[in-house]
This record gives sequence, structure tokens and C-alpha cells, in this order.
Amino acid sequence: MTGSKAQNISSIPIDAFSNLRVTSIWTFLQTIQWSEPWLIGLVAFHVFCFVATLFTCRHYRLQICLFLMMVGMVASAEYLNELAAMNWRLFSKFQYFDSKGMFISLVYSVPLLFNSIIIVGVWVYRTFCTMTELKTLQLKRKAARQQNQKKTQ
Repeated sequence: MTGSKAQNISSIPIDAFSNLRVTSIWTFLQTIQWSEPWLIGLVAFHVFCFVATLFTCRHYRLQICLFLMMVGMVASAEYLNELAAMNWRLFSKFQYFDSKGMFISLVYSVPLLFNSIIIVGVWVYRTFCTMTELKTLQLKRKAARQQNQKKTQ
């Protein structure tokens, strides 16, 4: 029993550039050199996208455009990962772009999907509020009609 457990632990890969065991998403994120300029730019891009998501909550058409752009960027992540894997030496010190897309998924796609989920949540909330207002208006009109009928009788 303990032998198989030791075998499982030893089969967990050790990251080549930081010598940390990659056992979870958190340890994977810790192995990334966040001081690289392109990663700082990527984080700034995600902050900009989040702020844009918050500021466009009242502007439906802008939010649709933002949503479509973010979903399009997530859809192109596989192509971007292949392109970055071939040219990583031009902008990075380390080869982060694996064939399974773990890095691009965690660092690029997940924040964009998080923003997209916020936008969908805003849309659901606005739809719920509109439906509630519509039902309230219908009930008020029905009550007014019933009062008018009682007055005429």
C-alpha cells in the first residue's frame, strides 16, 4: 500500500525551471515567473477586461461586443498556444506552452471565461428584472380593469 503511494508521488512531475512539484493548480501558478514583461502585460490585459466588464454593465450593446470578443479569444486559444509554443524564445525566458494547453487555459482562457460568466450573469439578472417589471405592470393593469368593471356595474 505505501509502496504504490510512494510510486504515485514520485510520478508527479517536477517543474524544470523552479524544481517545485506540480501537484495542484496553485503550485503550477507558483512556478510561473510573473516578472516577465509579457506576463505583466497579460495580467494588465485581464485587469482591463475585468474593468471593461464592470463598466459596460449598463451598456447592453457594448457588453455584447465585449462578450463576443472574449469568447472569440477563448476559442482561438488553441491556435495561440501552438503559435506561442513555436515562437516562445522571442518573448519568454521559459517554454510555458505545453501540448495540452494547461498554461494558456489557466492564464489566458480562465480569466476571459470568468468575465464572460459575469456578463451572462448580468444578462440573466437584467432579464429577471425586466420580467418582474412586466408581470407587475400586467397585474396593475388587470387590477385597474377589474376596478373599472366594478364601477360600471
